[in-house]
Amino acid sequence: MSTKDLRAKWIPDRRKLKEVYGRYLPAFKSVLSDMETELKDVLNLSFVPTLKSRVKSFDSYYKKLLRVQPDTIGISDFPVISDNIGIRIICPFLEDLSVVEKRLLDNFIVLEVERKGADRTFREFGYESTHVLLELPERVKEKYELPAKLICEIQIRTILQDAWAEVEHELVYKSEFSPFDLPLKRKLASMNASLSLADIIFQEIRDYQNKLNKEMAKRKESFYDLVNHKNMDLSENSRLEETSFEDILPSSPYVQGTIDDMLLEAIHSHNTGNFDKAVDIYSKIISTQPNEKILTVIYKHRGMAYYAKADYADALEDFKLSAKYDPESYRPYYYIGIVLSTIENYQEAVDYYTKSINLNNFGPYGYFRRAQCWYHLGDMTKAVSDLDISVSLGLSKQDEESLRSLILKKMDRV
Repeated sequence: MSTKDLRAKWIPDRRKLKEVYGRYLPAFKSVLSDMETELKDVLNLSFVPTLKSRVKSFDSYYKKLLRVQPDTIGISDFPVISDNIGIRIICPFLEDLSVVEKRLLDNFIVLEVERKGADRTFREFGYESTHVLLELPERVKEKYELPAKLICEIQIRTILQDAWAEVEHELVYKSEFSPFDLPLKRKLASMNASLSLADIIFQEIRDYQNKLNKEMAKRKESFYDLVNHKNMDLSENSRLEETSFEDILPSSPYVQGTIDDMLLEAIHSHNTGNFDKAVDIYSKIISTQPNEKILTVIYKHRGMAYYAKADYADALEDFKLSAKYDPESYRPYYYIGIVLSTIENYQEAVDYYTKSINLNNFGPYGYFRRAQCWYHLGDMTKAVSDLDISVSLGLSKQDEESLRSLILKKMDRV
């Protein structure tokens, strides 16, 4: 008799099957725990997904067994279904779903990937989810006595997809009521569409944040590169010639509009060397009279643009305004110290580096920059002391060696 014929004629004995289920249940729970551990090791990502897991109850298992008639009927005393063991991976954003799916594909034997709800129109309601069927790793299977062909179902969802699925399950699948009424169907479809739209909007905001963070990281890196270049020869009072940006500047991919859009445009202009345009946009943002939290950020960015133009007086003024609007932040004082060091006002620079250090004494570069000032002021004892502290906090070997060599040479000449 073929498997197909066997499934057609097979009527499970509920009582006997429940006894077998009871015998396997401890092993199912242990396998589930092992799979959670496996997943946590694999999902070592920039975000921390939430894991929910369960062993399917016997009643749920039995109902589904009668409905789907799986191809495991007749090959063991307990015909398994695809989701006897299930784990749900819940992610913050839509972009995270593909990241998680790739990790599963790279680290497990994947039997099937199904995207539930992907074929629905906007008029239909129903949850969306990616279902991935995994073969149990041998290191897990060999520890327990398990029914043949037992697998693990992984569901990957966003937080909002999971919320909708939970509510829908209560309203539709666990209730004898089915929403045949057209207005009610429309309401459910509208709710589902709203949550789907919210997911898309959250992802767009996330994409915007990623772009902004990327541009800000570039801007900060270029600023510190410029600062290091201006101070690279500590034994001579050399000045860096103005950087030339004569090449054709790439057009910005961002559109002006809100303050966020304008900030992104300004930082992009800054990063591509169009400092005049960056200063102009920063100034327009300031002219809108935003709140103090925004002002301290904008003055700080505009100060960096002025610094890049070698307009040290305006840079100094902007950094001081940034400190005025956020006196508890260490960064503006640090930037003030940098400008004062650049124009060789080392004693005042020491005072501002000290203010920065008092607000954040765990950063190595506040001590390092102050050590540079002590070097120029001729106080080698304090220079060595600050340099040693900065090294203990993680200063790079290259920065340490360059300054320590100069200090030792000057001490030898004394």
